[in-house]
Amino acid sequence: MKRSEKAQKIGVILDKLYPETPTPLDHYSAYTLLVAVMLSAQTTDKKVNQVTPALFQKADTPEAMSKLNVKTIQNLIREIGLAPTKAKNLKRMAVQLIEGNGVRADWNYLENLAGVGHKTASVVMSQWFDIPAFPVDTHIHRLASRWGLSKAKNVNMTENDLKGLWTKTIWNRRHLQIIFFGREHCPARNHDLRGCIICSWAASKKRILQENISKPKK
Repeated sequence: MKRSEKAQKIGVILDKLYPETPTPLDHYSAYTLLVAVMLSAQTTDKKVNQVTPALFQKADTPEAMSKLNVKTIQNLIREIGLAPTKAKNLKRMAVQLIEGNGVRADWNYLENLAGVGHKTASVVMSQWFDIPAFPVDTHIHRLASRWGLSKAKNVNMTENDLKGLWTKTIWNRRHLQIIFFGREHCPARNHDLRGCIICSWAASKKRILQENISKPKK
């Protein structure tokens, strides 16, 4: 089966499972979304959603964040992975946003903010500004490889492959659908690909054998 055919079939399954694609990270402004996505690197969305209420109570604008010292910010996000570095970036990013007149739909501007890379910028562009983007994290990279949609060695190359398989109009929902599917149906470990509604036919026989970790028959 060609990649394009796989993508079409996978899309039908994902659209049926996830007709609605809410943003997993709690937020109520472009800035709070940007902060939440930045914090989510190497941390679960669930953990971020547990931490951000207290953080946003103290500082939910760049102006308020810029007035906090780094140690205070770090204490508020101490349960988040890489908290010391992220605290410094939040402080610096707040100053940059004040100087740049807030969060703007500008790729170059967003990607040059402290602690913000292409993936974080892509999430903000797609989920807040509704500009077509296909944010690819390690989870989407893993599923794209598992399903035979990409042989790329890194997330940037995988992003290019996936963008070529679906039209721009569905990029924003498709990347979220893949994330939801991975969490609910296609985990990285302890997953029997033979019983998965996508892996069972999309993954190669070699990949299924490599990843088959089902319990041996008694």
